[in-house]
Amino acid sequence: MKATVRDASTLGLVLREARVRYQMTQDQLAERLGISQRYVSEMEAGKPGIFTDRLFLMLRELDVVLIAELKDGSRSDAR
Repeated sequence: MKATVRDASTLGLVLREARVRYQMTQDQLAERLGISQRYVSEMEAGKPGIFTDRLFLMLRELDVVLIAELKDGSRSDAR
């Protein structure tokens, strides 16, 4: 799957799809990354944050297109 990521909502959908492909819960992903489950949930929901707001503002201003491509999900180190 490939997606053009134009905003935090689209990024969240892509991240959720990738997590689901690895059959991971938000809690499992959060634990692996050393972050809170709430943060994972907020990212997947496309909740605006200072980082994402600025990132997409810069991308638009500079005419940069962000493309996300999900691999097949067969990573050997996925838990």
